[in-house]
Amino acid sequence: MRNLKPIYIILGGSLITLFITLIIFSQLNSLSRIPFQYILGASIIISLSVLIIFYFLIKYFITNKLDILYRSIRTGKFNDGSKKKYSLKEDLISNAELDTKNWREEELKTISKLKEVEAFRKEFLGNISHELKTPVFSIQGYILTLLEGGLEDKSVNKVFLQRASKAVERMTDILEDLDQIIEMEVKEIKLDIIKFNIVELVSDLFEDLKVQSKNRNIKLKFSKKYNPIWVNADKNKIAQVITNLLNNSISYGNENGITTVRFFSMDNIVTIEVSDNGPGISEEEIPRLFERFYRVEKSRDRHKGGTGLGLSIAKHIIESHGQTINVRSSVGVGSTFTFSLNREKN
Repeated sequence: MRNLKPIYIILGGSLITLFITLIIFSQLNSLSRIPFQYILGASIIISLSVLIIFYFLIKYFITNKLDILYRSIRTGKFNDGSKKKYSLKEDLISNAELDTKNWREEELKTISKLKEVEAFRKEFLGNISHELKTPVFSIQGYILTLLEGGLEDKSVNKVFLQRASKAVERMTDILEDLDQIIEMEVKEIKLDIIKFNIVELVSDLFEDLKVQSKNRNIKLKFSKKYNPIWVNADKNKIAQVITNLLNNSISYGNENGITTVRFFSMDNIVTIEVSDNGPGISEEEIPRLFERFYRVEKSRDRHKGGTGLGLSIAKHIIESHGQTINVRSSVGVGSTFTFSLNREKN
C-alpha cells in the first residue's frame, strides 16, 4: 500500500477532531441551549489547534528520525546551510525508503569495486614479482657461478656474462614498459598527430622484423596490393602497436605460418587487421587479453613473451586516439586483432 503523505494524516486527524467536537457540543447544546455558531466556532478553534500542534509535533518527530537516517546514508557533511529540508506535503517515508535503497545499491557497487581493485592489486603485485623473479634469479645464478671460479674459465665466463646481460635487458624492458603504462593511466597521453601512409609504415615494420620472422619461418604479408592510405595519428605510437601485434604473431604463431595485414576504408575511418593462423585463443580468455601481465598460456616461454604489457599498452594508445582495439579468435584457427584510425580527409 502506498504510504500516505504526513499532511494528509494531519488534515484527516483535524477533520475527525472537528467532527467529534461538533457531536460533543451538539449533545451539550441539547442540555444548555448554547448557540450553534458558538459550538461551530469552538469546534473549528479546537480543530485548528489540534492541526497546528500535530503539524509541529509530527514534523519534529519525522525530522529527527529522518535526520538520523540521512546522517547514516549521506556522504556529505551536514551543516546549518546544507541540512536536508523536509516537507510534510511529500511522501517522506517512501522517499526515505527509495533513498536508502539507492544508497544500499551504491554501497554494494562500491564494495564490489573495492574487492575487484584489491584482487587486481594483489594479482598485479604477484605478476610483477613473478616477472622480475626469473631474470633476478638468473643473474644471481650466473654471478654466483662466476665468483666461485667460473670467472677464470674462458669457456664459461663470457657466456655467463652475456646471459646475465640479457637478463638485465629483460628487467629493463619490464620496468620501462611498466613505467610507460603507469604514466598512460595516470596522465593523459600526449600525441604527435601527423599525416602518414599507414601502408608504408607496415611495410617498413615487415622489413624491421624480417630476421625474427625468418627464424620461425613465418611469412609477413599484405592481403593484397594497396595504394597509399593516409591517416592522422601519432606515427611512432601506432608503429609501437603494430610492432607488438606482429611480434606476438611471430612469437606465438605456428612455425611455417602466415601473418596477414588488411586495410578497410569507410568514410573517415581506416580499419587495420593483423591476422595469423596460429594456435588461437579460447573464448573465456579473450576478455582478459588486454590486462597487464596476463598470458594466455601460463606455460609459455617468458623469453618469447616479452614483458607481458604490450597489449595493455597498445590498448591505451589506440584509446587515446579515440578508437578501440578488439580481437576475435578461434582455437586451432588463429587470431585477428583489429583497430581503427582516423582517415586523412582528401
